[in-house]
Amino acid sequence: MNNAAEAIAKYFPQFYTEEEFIEKTFRSLSAFGFSAENSIASVCICRDEISQSFSAKVSKYWGVAFNLASLGGMFIAGKTALNAAIHHAPENVDKRRYVFYALPHIAIGIRGELGLCSRPGIDKSTACGALAAFHNEISRKTTNLAFDEDDVEMGILRHRLLKTIDYAESLNLLDVTIKARTVIQKDIESAIYKVVDPEKADYALITGIQIHGADGCNYTAPNESYVSISNVRHELRL
Repeated sequence: MNNAAEAIAKYFPQFYTEEEFIEKTFRSLSAFGFSAENSIASVCICRDEISQSFSAKVSKYWGVAFNLASLGGMFIAGKTALNAAIHHAPENVDKRRYVFYALPHIAIGIRGELGLCSRPGIDKSTACGALAAFHNEISRKTTNLAFDEDDVEMGILRHRLLKTIDYAESLNLLDVTIKARTVIQKDIESAIYKVVDPEKADYALITGIQIHGADGCNYTAPNESYVSISNVRHELRL
């Protein structure tokens, strides 16, 4: 294990490289009849450029993925976008199949510093910047929920996450990221229940946290993931 991986292991007992994680999910779902030929994948991650390797690797296994990305990885695309995604799935098969990946992200520095990463030409940067900004706001108790039409996605991020937070809590950036993962899962599940007919289609929801290591590599810590087959839920052990 390299130094970057050792730093990640301080916070995440289980994690994989992105390639390992996506391959594991692909192989797990293959056992349930999912393939690149009969399924469509959708990816809900942050807009951040350092997050996009995840979508690229999903496309390597599943074919080009439908983009549900937003600031902080929040699911704000809603029913219309999700409905579009599922209607792009192959229909000349026995049953339509959808794979949804949903992950916020965080960087971890070489000494375990939460949020610290580097970018081309920038030695010290932050990820996730949106979640870090929100964390600073709640830490200073300066959160403003007034609607700003020039900052819609950040406004929704604040609104959704504040519902999960008690101002008396003392939270670090990882705590906020974990709460974001929970909110993202609940929001995408709400849309799935409204637009997916489980009697006519099978689907999988795969969640976790994308991690930017100090070695410049991206990793993934798995979280709640499952597949619904004929409206019967099966947990995926990753």
